[in-house]
Amino acid sequence: GLKKMQASLKNVDCIIEVHDARIPLSGRNPVFEEALGVRPHLLVLNKLDLADLTNKQIVPAVTELIQKSDRFHRAENLEYCLMVIGVPNVGKSSLINAMRRMYLRKGKASRVGGEPGVTRAVLTKIQMCLRPLVVASGTILDHLVGEEVIADYLLFTLNKQQKFDYVERYQLGEPCDDLPTVLKKIAIKLGKTQKVKAITGVGNVNILMPNYSAAAYDFIRTFRKGELGKIMLD
Repeated sequence: GLKKMQASLKNVDCIIEVHDARIPLSGRNPVFEEALGVRPHLLVLNKLDLADLTNKQIVPAVTELIQKSDRFHRAENLEYCLMVIGVPNVGKSSLINAMRRMYLRKGKASRVGGEPGVTRAVLTKIQMCLRPLVVASGTILDHLVGEEVIADYLLFTLNKQQKFDYVERYQLGEPCDDLPTVLKKIAIKLGKTQKVKAITGVGNVNILMPNYSAAAYDFIRTFRKGELGKIMLD
């Protein structure tokens, strides 16, 4: 993907890097700036409703950036071309669609989804604005890290920042820093349990085992939907 982005730079006037407003510093891919730094670069913080930050109009900011920079061989080209980049699942497609609604009064052009890897096109041009005419070249899945690892870090962060909405959400009674204990209670509350046959000295018995993976899945997604409060992870 990076090679395709570099190859298409000659047709690009400005780069919009989309990033999650909850992690404005960490998680950004440093390779973007190193490899694509020859063009004006605008960082857009998305998912503001989850991080409680202020917004800024994108097209005026982009227009100002481009007009202050040397466009070289594209100086005679009247349309501005933007490349929208960002690590997976920060909301690149949502940004493109929002800009189309704002400036063109048209519907979505890019499919969106709640998981990484939905927007894959690199050289697809999408019209977003008429004044100036703007088109965009739209260019880590949980299981690669492990959902229980993510849940463990999330629980640590919530407790460290004294964000205890999760206690009320899952009726835990009090904050807890032990992940297995928390996931067990979440699983029981959600009914995410399964019968397991256990061999004992007095015969086989069926016991209810909590589904820790399902509990971690729900914990993470509840946070991502903003239902555990507004969080700044950086």
